Parts: sequence; structure tokens; C-alpha cells
Amino acid sequence: MFSPDQILYEDNHVIAVCKRPGQIVQGDKTGDEPLSESIKAFIAQRDQKPGNVFLGVVHRLDRPVGGVILFAKTSKALSRLNRMVQERAFQKTYWAIVGQKPPQIAGQLTHYLCRDEARNKSYVCPSTRKDAKEARLDYRLIASGERYHLLEIQLHTGRHHQIRTQLAAIGCPIKGDLKYGFPRSNPDQSISLHARSLSLVHPVSQAPLLITAEPPADKLWQCLQAQVQA
Repeated sequence: MFSPDQILYEDNHVIAVCKRPGQIVQGDKTGDEPLSESIKAFIAQRDQKPGNVFLGVVHRLDRPVGGVILFAKTSKALSRLNRMVQERAFQKTYWAIVGQKPPQIAGQLTHYLCRDEARNKSYVCPSTRKDAKEARLDYRLIASGERYHLLEIQLHTGRHHQIRTQLAAIGCPIKGDLKYGFPRSNPDQSISLHARSLSLVHPVSQAPLLITAEPPADKLWQCLQAQVQA
């Protein structure tokens, strides 16, 4: 279910919320209520709207991932945001907890990825394959604990399971991500990947927007975040 304390930013044209791990953005075969429908129901009740509430899905996050996600409240905003997504005009920053330090403290990863639709999984493949798509990201190590390390990631492409696949490819699968090689699941079935911030130009006002979401309130996230803020 959606709670109003998940709202990070809202105006007449857009609403940004902090998706919780486990919530789905759009409907899928599970039949669970998607976040988009929960937000529409909330707006309808809060604003006492008699008709249908418009809410456009701009981008997505995997079900076990939490963090910033943006929706359009008007068709004008949706069409402009869709164009911005196509033009890579969003700057997305992610945080990921991994169990192994990467080979270098910071760097850029470039791989070619192929997607296995049946298994809902991506994997590194030769660039010569017809279905291969280039994937690029920058990462840097921003905190370390006794057993775990926190990486900050900037995406340059938006491939299926890109961060999960590329970090696993360098021996750093994300904590809890059984699908990509981490040995243990998280208790809540989440993976320790968080959409930390989203930077963009407002689709209507043209004002710069920086929207930030706090990571989950558990001890490991808090411990590593405290090092970043120190």
C-alpha cells in the first residue's frame, strides 16, 4: 500500500515518491496492486476528485529495489518526460551495498548485455551478438564497514538489470541478490540497491529539480550512510 509519507516532491505536473522494496511500479502477472494505482487512489481521495486521476509512468524500478521514482500528473508532463528519458536527460544516482570491494576504488564499467526473457535475467555477452546492447556506468566506493561496502553509481545507459548484472560481472553482486550471485537473501526479499537521487529539468517550469530519497532504515544502511555524511 501507498503512504503519503513516501511523497518526496509534488506539484501540479509531477509527483516523485520513495518506492519501497517489494512494491511494483506497474501491474504484472502477480496481480498485486501496483504503486501507480495506489497513488492514483490516494490522490483521488485526498483531492476529492470525482473523475479518473491521470498518472503516467515515466520510468521503473525492479520490484526488490527501493528509492526515487517519478510519475507524471498531466499528459503534457508525461510526453515531455518520455522524450527526456529517450534523450537520457535524467541523471540517476544509485547506492548499492556489496560484499566484495571492487578491483578499483572508482571506475567506469562497459559491458555488452543480452537478456533472457524466460528467466527475467540479463548477462554479459559478446558485442557481436545481434541482441547485445552496450551498458555503461560509473561507480565509486563511498563507505566501507567490516563486511560490506557502499558504492555510488551513475548510470549512462538504462539496460534491463544493468547495475545488478555489471556489478556481478566484476565479482561484486549486490547484497541479497540471489539471481546475480549473492549467496544469501535479505530477510525482506529486497536487494540492497537504492535509487538515491534523480536530477532533471522540470518538464513544464524548466526549473532544475534534484529529488533525493533516504535509504531503508536498517542498521547496515544507516551505518554506511553515516560514513558518507561524516
